[in-house]
Amino acid sequence: MPSPVLVLGLGNDILSDDAVGLLVAAAVRERLAGEPDIEVRATTEMGLALLDEIAGREAVVLVDAVQTGRAPPGHLHEIGPEELSTVLTTSPHFLGVGETLALGNLLGLPMPRQVRIFAIEVNDPFTLGTDLTPAVQQAVTAAVDRVTAQARELTSALDRTSAAVS
Repeated sequence: MPSPVLVLGLGNDILSDDAVGLLVAAAVRERLAGEPDIEVRATTEMGLALLDEIAGREAVVLVDAVQTGRAPPGHLHEIGPEELSTVLTTSPHFLGVGETLALGNLLGLPMPRQVRIFAIEVNDPFTLGTDLTPAVQQAVTAAVDRVTAQARELTSALDRTSAAVS
């Protein structure tokens, strides 16, 4: 049985800033090592392939790069699934999250009850390269802190819900 809480970093490790979700996930994995209710994964998949990752989880924290043009590079957006339709963005991963959640529900799959999305604003998610730009690199530590805290908060909330049901 999968861990109830999944932290999932999305990105492409050869598209410079688009790799930020993968790098945040790697650092969060180190911080949360040994916590059995939280699994941390990274993937280059997008769209429907994400169903395999998130179905069966109680809660999911997604981390990705985003380009809205409404915030400076390095800004950390925190978004709930209900806000996805109002976010105008450029990212091959981020665009399909709302649709993927809706499709999973439509298909009757056990979808997460809690979803939080952390999107780090980037200037250009399409340039080939293996290094983050300075502004995005500076945002990594704060993103790791917030994602780690959110994963732990979701675990605590699930524990309280389970205790209340018992």
